[in-house]
Amino acid sequence: MRPVLIFDLDGTLVDSKKDLTESVNHIRYQFELPVLTEGEIARFIGNGALMLIRRALENQATEANVQIALQMFLSYYRAHMLDSTRLYPGVGETLDRLTDCKLAVLTNKPVHFTCAMLDGLGIYRHFASVYGGNSFDHKKPDPVGVYQILSDTKGQRDEARGP
Repeated sequence: MRPVLIFDLDGTLVDSKKDLTESVNHIRYQFELPVLTEGEIARFIGNGALMLIRRALENQATEANVQIALQMFLSYYRAHMLDSTRLYPGVGETLDRLTDCKLAVLTNKPVHFTCAMLDGLGIYRHFASVYGGNSFDHKKPDPVGVYQILSDTKGQRDEARGP
């Protein structure tokens, strides 16, 4: 049986910091907040878009503002998510060589963005399963996504490697 390798997306397969930074700063501009650096925004990333926007709005993060900003962010990011996002060096070649493994992506990024990004970067074909933060009731680190990938790929828990 082939082992299952499960990859995160942002920061593992792709460097998406610049496009995420531009998208967050677009929202901050709309709320008359100062521009933040890539490093400052990087601290906001990791728990999905809703939490990213809450953190980015700082003291203006009322529920109404967060909902408005989230829709603005998603619209802007959809149009610009591949402006600067690139595979990390060697990722494409590595995926090409991993033919003896079943590959999957499990990320907190919404699945439609994930699939579009993988396709736009030319690597979607490598993955047997792709799941995002909106694929299940619970996001990573909850194991539900890993269990679903193992079910999809008929993999065994002791053969899986991933996030």
